[in-house]
Amino acid sequence: MNILLVYPEFPDTFWSFKHALRFVGKKASSPPLGLVTVAAMLPKGWQTRLVDLNVKSLHKRDLEWADYVFVSAMTVQRQSAYDVIARSKAAGVKVVAGGPLFTQEYEKFPDVDHFVLNEAELTLPAFLKDLEEGCPQHVYCSSEYADLRQTPVPLWELVDMKAYDSLSIQFTRGCPFNCDFCNVTALLGHRVRTKSAEQLIAELDKMYALGWRRNVFFVDDNFIGNKRLLKEEILPALIAWRKDKIGFDFITEASINLADDEELMEMMTRAGFKSVFVGIETPDENSLAEAHKNQNKGRNLIESVKRLQRAGLQVMGGFIVGFDSDTPSIFQRQIEFIQKSGIVTAMVGLLQAPYGTKLYQRMQSENRLASDPSGDNVDGKTNIIPKMELDLLKRGYKEILSQIYSPRLYYQRVKTFLSEYRPVKQTVHIEIAEIMALLRSMYHLGLKGKERLEYWRLFFWSLFKCPEKFPLAITFAVYGYHFRMVNELHVQ
Repeated sequence: MNILLVYPEFPDTFWSFKHALRFVGKKASSPPLGLVTVAAMLPKGWQTRLVDLNVKSLHKRDLEWADYVFVSAMTVQRQSAYDVIARSKAAGVKVVAGGPLFTQEYEKFPDVDHFVLNEAELTLPAFLKDLEEGCPQHVYCSSEYADLRQTPVPLWELVDMKAYDSLSIQFTRGCPFNCDFCNVTALLGHRVRTKSAEQLIAELDKMYALGWRRNVFFVDDNFIGNKRLLKEEILPALIAWRKDKIGFDFITEASINLADDEELMEMMTRAGFKSVFVGIETPDENSLAEAHKNQNKGRNLIESVKRLQRAGLQVMGGFIVGFDSDTPSIFQRQIEFIQKSGIVTAMVGLLQAPYGTKLYQRMQSENRLASDPSGDNVDGKTNIIPKMELDLLKRGYKEILSQIYSPRLYYQRVKTFLSEYRPVKQTVHIEIAEIMALLRSMYHLGLKGKERLEYWRLFFWSLFKCPEKFPLAITFAVYGYHFRMVNELHVQ
């Protein structure tokens, strides 16, 4: 069999970092971990090729080579997925589809020949067995959850590593919390399932052997779901592995209660973790209660963020407006929170109800669903009918983004963060891409950009006040350019 693995294109979104990646000469943030993992599960004699539409085009010759097209996607890639399926069918190639988009919406894709849904470790073997016997079914699904200790090392050799800024790795699936707007538990359950330390090291060894020396994103929805295992096995293994390595800065996602555990923060930074995405959502206690975001309730959220920053972790934050409990004061409160916390990378979205969530079920029972979820956190859209008047909600949302990503407030926030941030001292690994990014930032932001005055203020402030943080200051200047471009595209 010749299997063509196709990853649909992402639109220009907050997390695409499309405009920032140009500064370092990269085409996409990270390759499709799911597809290269599935590739490792296929029979050894099969031939596999990967086409990531975020870094290259799908050509007629690719489809002529293929016996099957395997496509995996998230909700935000929906339109590109339709295009991939249509092109494959027009070329006479059968399509096998899986991943979050199809697991939640497979009925909307009538042209797909076979759906391999839920977790591939459970459903792909059954499909492959039936295919070998000549009787493949239309839909394969499972209500069980996979044992991650059976997951193989991804076939990273399929990937053009020069095109990406980071690679990905997965330690856990599932989350112990119960936020009603989040579809993680609907897809992956509450029980936190883990890989072994040996598996993680094997995956990192392969990346290293293939020449990778940049960022690695632990894509866990909550990396700290099993703290005991982290402290006793995983982090000690990562610390030991990374001792003689260059590069390999780790990024992940975690709940805010990480800030309560000094030992865990210290071990994570020693292991190489530099950034963590945290779902802050809102400073409003009533809205947190409404969303069942219990881990955020009753705490000083700004102080929690600053504890993480002082421990050496950059905090990326998720924020939401449009809860039933929100009043018009929430817009200014969100702006003030983001500025005071020094969260530079602040993703603010309107509340959406993804399929499978408790919020979706509640909105459905209250007849308040207005459309399908877009899957884009910052496109200024909501698929629910909010309690607040919709025009007021959208105006307030636009005001948040126009304020927090205005050059003045954005660069001010960068300084707030850098003043608080206490990074772990280590040997700095600088590639030619970073040098080129500095020169491009000086030209595009310092000479041509609307923010040039703020750019040079930050440039010299960081150079003389905290020179060890100067590269990070430039990185954030470039991020700010991307965020403003996305903001102008979606909500202006």
